[in-house]
Amino acid sequence: MKYYWFFACFLLLFLYITKYKIMKKFLTLIPFFLFSEADTQELQAVPTEKMNIIKTNVTAYTFRNINLSYERAINQWFSLNIGFGTMTQGKVPFINAFLKDEDEKRFQNLRVKATNFTIEPRFYIGRGYGRGFYFAPYYRYSDVSSNSFDFYYDYDAIDGNTYQIPLKGQGSTSGNSGGLMVGVQFFLTRSQNLVLDFWIAGAHYGSGKGDFTMTSNYVLTPEMQAQLKQEIENLDIPFVEYAVETNPNGAKVKVDGPWAGFRSGLSIGYRF
Repeated sequence: MKYYWFFACFLLLFLYITKYKIMKKFLTLIPFFLFSEADTQELQAVPTEKMNIIKTNVTAYTFRNINLSYERAINQWFSLNIGFGTMTQGKVPFINAFLKDEDEKRFQNLRVKATNFTIEPRFYIGRGYGRGFYFAPYYRYSDVSSNSFDFYYDYDAIDGNTYQIPLKGQGSTSGNSGGLMVGVQFFLTRSQNLVLDFWIAGAHYGSGKGDFTMTSNYVLTPEMQAQLKQEIENLDIPFVEYAVETNPNGAKVKVDGPWAGFRSGLSIGYRF
């Protein structure tokens, strides 16, 4: 009987120790399962949104502006858009909007070309990841250059006659500006690959510098130089400040002042 009692005590002690070890291992594994579950939920929470968009502003082609932009979504509410555009050489768009007819005739065969580079952070207030309304502060660098064009002015001589004085002009100017644009972007297809970006309105302001030279085959007298200076200053080109310096060979026009512009358009792109 004594042996049975000893065996029963030993068995109970063994079961207790075994149960304790199993419970200890189980309690040790609990944090592992909890963290594994948390990691799984975190991985499931990572968005599967397509974060890249390549676009072109189709309305800009009306003005010979070949352009391309790339937008990268950083998170749901913020993205970065970088754009480049180049306007092939041709007539100045809307030149008759800021020059009188008689002044426009002075610039015979004038052609210009231009390039621009824009960095544009976007803040979305819609559904995000590149969709909905956005506000976009931006920086833009612009460069404009001309061909060798013909220019003339009428010189009123002291003998009472008027002489047409021809000159050859050429030059370039560039500007740095900052602005703000408001727009809205849509995903058009079920796969959300086709993108429509509507630039509602944007405006920028900054400063620009450049030089244009005008040379004549005639040696200009002080009286001829004075009239040439007055003719160029009377052109009164809006949004541009310039100074005119004349010499016996012609004139030099220095652009140094405000640089302003307006943005609006419709872009089509591909999202991936």
